Amino acid sequence: MAVAVMEPVLEGLEEPLLGPEDEHRSRSGDVMETLQHYKSRWRAIRIMYLTMFFSSVGFSIVIMSIWPYLQKIDKTADESFLGWIIASYSIGQMIASPFFGAWSNYRPRREPLIVSTAISVAANCLYSYVHLPTSHNKYYMLAARALVGFGAGNVAVVRSYIAGATSLAERTGAMANTSACQAVGFILGPVFQTLFTLIGENGFTWKTIHLQVNMYTAPVLFGALLGIINIVLIVAVFREHRVDDLGWPQNSINCEAKENDEVDQETQANIDHVAVVSTNFLFFVILFVFAVFETIATPLTMDMYSWTRKKAVFVNGIILGALGIESVIVFVAVNSLSKRTGERAILYGGLVIILVGFFILLPWGKQLPNIQWEDVKNNSIPRTTFSETLALFWTLQTQLPSNNTVETTGCPITQTWCLHTPVIHLGQYITTDILIGLGYPACSVMSYTLYSKILGPKPQGIYMGWLTACGSAARILGPVFVSQLYTHLGPRWAFSFICGIIVLSLLLLEVVYKRLVAFSVRHERLQEQHF
Repeated sequence: MAVAVMEPVLEGLEEPLLGPEDEHRSRSGDVMETLQHYKSRWRAIRIMYLTMFFSSVGFSIVIMSIWPYLQKIDKTADESFLGWIIASYSIGQMIASPFFGAWSNYRPRREPLIVSTAISVAANCLYSYVHLPTSHNKYYMLAARALVGFGAGNVAVVRSYIAGATSLAERTGAMANTSACQAVGFILGPVFQTLFTLIGENGFTWKTIHLQVNMYTAPVLFGALLGIINIVLIVAVFREHRVDDLGWPQNSINCEAKENDEVDQETQANIDHVAVVSTNFLFFVILFVFAVFETIATPLTMDMYSWTRKKAVFVNGIILGALGIESVIVFVAVNSLSKRTGERAILYGGLVIILVGFFILLPWGKQLPNIQWEDVKNNSIPRTTFSETLALFWTLQTQLPSNNTVETTGCPITQTWCLHTPVIHLGQYITTDILIGLGYPACSVMSYTLYSKILGPKPQGIYMGWLTACGSAARILGPVFVSQLYTHLGPRWAFSFICGIIVLSLLLLEVVYKRLVAFSVRHERLQEQHF
């Protein structure tokens, strides 16, 4: 027989029965929920954590090996096409996110989760066979990566489910945990890739199904295995739950169709669309700025410090790995901090930290960078593109033999700004790394949390889909922007423009600050507090 558990009763239970979420929940107020329902609800949320982790691993586990594999299967592919392959993931995710989000609004969320994950599994299998066709292999790889990105559109479903399955008091912690799992997936993906290099380029062949298992295909096959495990967990363990802002259990948004249609019509009319659009814009800026930062790191250090390609890729790889660990720590810390200051204050503070970071990165003083006087062939500047950085990373990590020519270092004379732009000192660059490592994860998780609270009880699939699409668009446009502005005008203009965008975002945040409140608070169903 189910026993109704009141929060005062939960507080009196022995400690072994309560996990971190239970303790958090036991302080959230007089909410009635059976202990069985409570455990099932958090079990489903943890499966969403795993879904986010598996999706991130699926993206990052092959990012280093795409370029050498592309060169091996299709000699006509160049760095420019590599850029399209990298971007295809974000393009696929941008297209799919609103689609899967809308699907989750009207059907059980298990459906879009299973279908999207199955698409990713199939895409990874396609990637492992792109060597088979006799021609146009690069286009098959492009299609495979685009489909993996399409499957990753389930991020909108994951976040919308977590938003609907948590109370306001639980929301920030759950969103932070989701982002932490995503960050850990991005960090561990390249680690798994490195382990699979032990198989070697030749590996072995399963002749019956014409499958080559080598250092290039093993990672995607592992990603497909993770996807299958994810599907099994969703089918066998995941049970959909919904609670209101106070934590009272509600019917699933897809069960009582007529009743929920009336609720949807009521909440749709009362959603603060100014706050919704503003949060989408802020999230776009946050992702855009970070995409610019991670894209510019290697070419900037090569130009400013006369580092070789090997040194620049190696050092920046270590820095980005350290920033990933720093981000996980920040994700965990903001949960406690938000209870004292509120989400809006953390978002504002995070933007200020990022602004200070890019302001520090502006060139100061009179010392100029070393100039690379050697002409560059075909009037191109190969060290300023993100796609080549990825190509170089794998070559250098595997220590493939270099050309016989000696690599020239310094700021290329073809970039005319090198002749008059002061050098950015290493201390400036490291300080900026640390500050962005603090500001970006805080802004990211607060954007998702505020967004979900603003939307209130309405099914959030479509809205979360648009927010995810904004992030994907930012990751597409960021590298394009920085490769053009940095190459032609230099870091002073590029980083000044970034500072201007962040200042504009802060001004917008000032204007809409009082509107970025939970739906229940806005309609006076709850008193405003630091949830």
